[in-house]
Amino acid sequence: MEDLLAWLVAHDEMRVVLLVASLAFAITLESLIPLFRFDYQKLRHVGFNLVFLLTSGMVSGLLAFVAFALLQVDRFEYGLFGLLSLPLWVEVVRSLMLLDFFAHYFIHVCLHKYKWLWKLHLVHHSDTTVDASTGTRHHPGDIAIRELLTLTLVFASGIRPEVYVLYRVITPFFAYFTHANISLPPKVDRALAWVIVTPHMHKFHHHFERPWTDTNFGNILSIWDRLGGTFVYDDPAKIQYGVDTVDGDQDLSLRYQYTLPWNRGIKTDY
Repeated sequence: MEDLLAWLVAHDEMRVVLLVASLAFAITLESLIPLFRFDYQKLRHVGFNLVFLLTSGMVSGLLAFVAFALLQVDRFEYGLFGLLSLPLWVEVVRSLMLLDFFAHYFIHVCLHKYKWLWKLHLVHHSDTTVDASTGTRHHPGDIAIRELLTLTLVFASGIRPEVYVLYRVITPFFAYFTHANISLPPKVDRALAWVIVTPHMHKFHHHFERPWTDTNFGNILSIWDRLGGTFVYDDPAKIQYGVDTVDGDQDLSLRYQYTLPWNRGIKTDY
């Protein structure tokens, strides 16, 4: 495992390849087993959402570069985990679970509960045709908040930078898979949902109104939603995508989407 972690850190190009492969895999599944038959130009939709991947990648890349310089990747003498003597596999599992809880579930809940964070997060929820590319659709301000809080956790807890890199490889796969417009056999999806976040499970989070909008916040493990009382599971046919306070006709307008956080015409109860 030590060799795998070192390899991931040393090969930036492979992390990019794995990210692209994850998205391509999810898009391929959509063409084979679609959940909904969208009347849209798929290539245009994917291309639009990839613009957000580019701007978010610039933000997260810059923050990661600074963080790695501060962390000094070849040393591990900081934070809580740095004071413990744990077998590597235990350390990796605990770190990944902590990152999945804090960096996604907890921060994601906060993005929904606080008005100024919610308005940043609206860009992600304003997509009216949710597919794999929706997993890339985040306002750069949304990503900046997530990354700053996540890196704070990495510093405070002493998570190895190599494990953080591993998390950054795993989490996009689940983001694209759970957003993908795919229909798994109901029994398979429901069984998997006892352990991981599944495509059907996450779709309720993208329903256009509450209470479903405020459920199923997880990314990898479903246990956080079960423990937090935010887990729901119903018939996906009942789902309507978008946000009831946002103009759905503007879901493919870059100007509208990038300025959503400062749009005073959008009312919110948060």
